[in-house]
Amino acid sequence: MTDFLQVLAVGIGDGAIYAMLGLGLVVVFRTTGLLNFAAGELAMFSTFIVWTIWDLGVPLLLAMLGGMVGGFLIGVLLQAVAVRPVGDPHERPLAVVIVTIGLFIGVNGLAQLVWGTLDKDLPPLFGVDTVSIFGVDVAWQKIGAVVVLAILAFVFYLLFQKTKLGLAMRAVASNSESAGLVGIPVPTVLMLGWGLAAAIGTVAGVFTAPGRGLGSNMMQLTLIFGFAAITLGGFDSLIGAVVGGFIIGIFSSVVPQYVPGFEKMPLAPAFLLILAVLLIRPTGLFGRKQVSRV
Repeated sequence: MTDFLQVLAVGIGDGAIYAMLGLGLVVVFRTTGLLNFAAGELAMFSTFIVWTIWDLGVPLLLAMLGGMVGGFLIGVLLQAVAVRPVGDPHERPLAVVIVTIGLFIGVNGLAQLVWGTLDKDLPPLFGVDTVSIFGVDVAWQKIGAVVVLAILAFVFYLLFQKTKLGLAMRAVASNSESAGLVGIPVPTVLMLGWGLAAAIGTVAGVFTAPGRGLGSNMMQLTLIFGFAAITLGGFDSLIGAVVGGFIIGIFSSVVPQYVPGFEKMPLAPAFLLILAVLLIRPTGLFGRKQVSRV
């Protein structure tokens, strides 16, 4: 039983990280209706910014906040320079998706050019100590990831449900042309969406780096699990990203430990679960069905 609880704790901590990146993916999807394939690389790049600030002697928490600001500005800049010139994502979705794939490659190469190809060491934000819960040693880093996720999810809930900016984002996602006609600055809203997604991706990167090493490829597996989380929870649902992240994290941690044949296929349990859910509910657990007039 103790071993199971230990594996479960690891899955919950990993799931919190997947959910963080999933929240960023949902933010972009809510404003553009598209998936941002460059989200993981933007998170990686801004985590390198965190490392650079921390390496100068700044406390890691303040360095992370600085990296979030840097990630926000990079997200805004890339949307304005690389994505916006392609056209309205609602009218040219394939072109915009291809641009995000190009950004995936370009940002990865730029990170290697700036910081090199050797992994950097970034310490855990909450230290390396553990606490005993029901006889199981749980790292404070795992607990901290869950707490930080809860804070981020609450902030984004308030943003989308209680602010004019959130209402504008939802309006742009629903119908960008109509949103522009009623005075909503659509290009600005899209830039802010990208910036917010990059900022929250920084947090996911800070929690990923200590376990996998801060390198140019560290977020690629996390991005896959982040996509899995929002596919399971629903592309347009913040709560779906959180719940989906935890389910994917737990399932991917527990199944390889106790089901023979899955120990060498870390991605298989998550995708089998997604397949099963989507066969029953194609919009995901919390996704809303899109209704359009013909």
